Amino acid sequence: MATDIGLATLLDLNDSIIAQERGCWVKIEAWEVPKSDEIPHGIRYCLTLHDCHGRRVLGYDNAHALKPAKKGFTGRRLEYDHRHRHARDKGVPYAFETAYQLLADFFREVDVVLKEMNE
Repeated sequence: MATDIGLATLLDLNDSIIAQERGCWVKIEAWEVPKSDEIPHGIRYCLTLHDCHGRRVLGYDNAHALKPAKKGFTGRRLEYDHRHRHARDKGVPYAFETAYQLLADFFREVDVVLKEMNE
């Protein structure tokens, strides 16, 4: 049986706080849960980047469903995997593929946000 290194890494990072430049920091929470319609991959996660004042400036999570648009077909599946680009951002869907891809996408965007903060 093959080991999922990305999943093992994500789970090992649970409850980690990782210092970044300019007083910013990353917090990672991740644990396994039973697979369900809402969480088909069986991982509950919250990956966030905070500024030096502790405000979330980026987040990837599946802690809640995104609210569907008020217009159009209301029978669609609620998206749980999503990302927030700032504290007031209600979130946009994130296409979860693997734990490894989640980590790669998150840290790639952390780099972009930190670069923007330095400009």
